[in-house]
Amino acid sequence: MISSIYIKNVALISEAQAEFDEGLNVLSGETGSGKSVILDSLNFVLGSKADKSMIRYGEKEAFVRAEFSVPEDSDAAKALSGMDIDSDGTIIISRKFTTDGKSTIKINGCTVSAAMLKTVTQKLVDVHGQSEHFYLLEEANQLKVIDDLCGQAGTQIKVQLADLIAAKKDIKAKIASIGGSEQERAIKADNLKYAIDEIEKANVREGEFDELQARRKLLDNLEKIFNALESVRSTMGEDNGVTDCISVSRRLMNSISDLSDVYAGLTERLESLYADAEDIVESVDDAIGDLTFDEHEAEEIDERLALLKKLRKKYGFTETDILNYLEDARQQYELLANSEQMLEELNNELTAKNEAIYALCRQLTALRKKTSESFCRDVVKELKTLNINHAQFEVDFKDYDKSSANLDSANGSDRITFYFSANKGEVLKPLSKVISGGEMSRFMLAIKTVLKDLNGISTFVFDEIDSGISGYTAYTVAEKFRAIAKYAQILAVSHLPQVCASADRQFKIYKTEEGDKTYTRISQLSDDDRIDEIIRLTGGVVSDAARTHAIELLESFKQKT
Repeated sequence: MISSIYIKNVALISEAQAEFDEGLNVLSGETGSGKSVILDSLNFVLGSKADKSMIRYGEKEAFVRAEFSVPEDSDAAKALSGMDIDSDGTIIISRKFTTDGKSTIKINGCTVSAAMLKTVTQKLVDVHGQSEHFYLLEEANQLKVIDDLCGQAGTQIKVQLADLIAAKKDIKAKIASIGGSEQERAIKADNLKYAIDEIEKANVREGEFDELQARRKLLDNLEKIFNALESVRSTMGEDNGVTDCISVSRRLMNSISDLSDVYAGLTERLESLYADAEDIVESVDDAIGDLTFDEHEAEEIDERLALLKKLRKKYGFTETDILNYLEDARQQYELLANSEQMLEELNNELTAKNEAIYALCRQLTALRKKTSESFCRDVVKELKTLNINHAQFEVDFKDYDKSSANLDSANGSDRITFYFSANKGEVLKPLSKVISGGEMSRFMLAIKTVLKDLNGISTFVFDEIDSGISGYTAYTVAEKFRAIAKYAQILAVSHLPQVCASADRQFKIYKTEEGDKTYTRISQLSDDDRIDEIIRLTGGVVSDAARTHAIELLESFKQKT
């Protein structure tokens, strides 16, 4: 349940706070007093889209904080636990929105995203306004109501449907990969065979292109390489060359090496340098000996590079890409080579999947029909308590067979329509065609009553759901609110004196003018204030008779507590 709400700088509200009863809370006030602002503020803190226009003129930010009290094992508390947010049953949500469009949301002091907020609040509060009348007139939404009632059994069937449909999609993809007609498959097989033969004949090796380019570069620079090596050999290996000079230095240092550790170290280094120099000369001799130019090799390299370039252009940028293409081509060719048998097997699998999907669709339809029957009975029962004594309500299922069934939807093949009749002797017609405003309000209230325990939600908000209702029916609506309030908290915006009189706690929304500014205020009414508000709502003049009537109306609900 929502324990309290604090609102600051929202529309005409500078600052307001309200603490709610766990039962029936009713908000009333003149038209234009700001009742909608209170619900807009609640919707804002619950996660609805924010808008700069909600910020009070002249202020930089709007702020709303709501405190909820829930069982520690409730779905909302579990959702918080999944976010690593601690809760002992108290959930405090605050949301701030600034003129520059920035929003800050916190739950129990932890910053969260709008998506995380909605994950929690959808398990806390069910907000119902007059706009939801239109929601239920849509057939897709009508089916959703039935599916919600089907619960886990329906969900399991949908999961199985989703798995089968995914498997069917894979089968169709395989069929598409095989090709269309026999002629098209033959052409594709020929193209694949040509590619396979071409790559296999080329005997491509990974890294070969780079190796060949390096070898071709060496051949192109053979003269330059020879001249450089010959110069090194001449400089280092001929008489009086580098090697001879190091040898002379080595002998001279060796003659004095025993006179000092420094000389000994230099001698050792010269010995190492001489060995390296001799090794370099030998290596250069070997390199010169290895230098050969084979014109035939150069031609072969050029031809091989040209072939690899051609393959890279057709089948992939690298040798690895080419080899991967070859493997894929082999698999596709094998598939096409056995295409007739494969197609037969795949089509048989597809038929089997469709049969299984159809069977599940029928199973889901049976579950929905069974659920709808009890749902309709319960709604009609509630409607009769709301003074629609001859109410009839049915869910019409459009029939389907294997040829017309939707076998590609995890939602099944059902299309339904809510049929309704409020008057004796009238045939049932689609809900959207026959229901009046006042009847729709009661119809929605009946549905909310039937669904009140569906999602474990402990707070229901009704925004003028009693619109279009008056007289005795208003009294039955008030009694219905009180019946629901025994099991769940209700916040209701109402203009009916009967509903206000039935409240466990009543609030008045009103406007004041202070200086050159207008403010919306919210005030919890005392017993005397409630009498005055009920007199106002009845439209009567303030008199002893009107006061007596208001007191009697209040007392009539107290006696039923």
